[in-house]
Amino acid sequence: MANKQDLEDRKLTLRLAAIIVVAGLAVLGLVLFFFIPGLVAAVEPGVGLKQSAMIAFGLTMAALVVLAISAGDGLLGELQYMIAAFGGFFLISWLMIAWIF
Repeated sequence: MANKQDLEDRKLTLRLAAIIVVAGLAVLGLVLFFFIPGLVAAVEPGVGLKQSAMIAFGLTMAALVVLAISAGDGLLGELQYMIAAFGGFFLISWLMIAWIF
C-alpha cells in the first residue's frame, strides 16, 4: 500500500495540475475575448503582403518560443535548427496568410 507521504504528494500534484488547467483556460478565454475580434477586424477587407508579414512574424515567434521552452536543456544544441526553421516557417506562413486572406 502507498504510504501517507505518497498520497499527499499525489494530491498536491493533482491540485497543481488542476490549477494549471484552470489558469490555461482563463488565459485562453481572455485571448479569445480580447484579441480575436481585433484580428477579425484586421483581416476583414483583405491582407496584403506587408500586413501578412507582420502577422506571420508574430505567429512564427510565438511558435518558436513554445518550441524553445519545450526543448529545455537541448536549446543550445538545437539553436541552428530553430533559426533555419524560423526562416522556413515564416516564409510559408507569410505567403499562405497573404494568399488565403
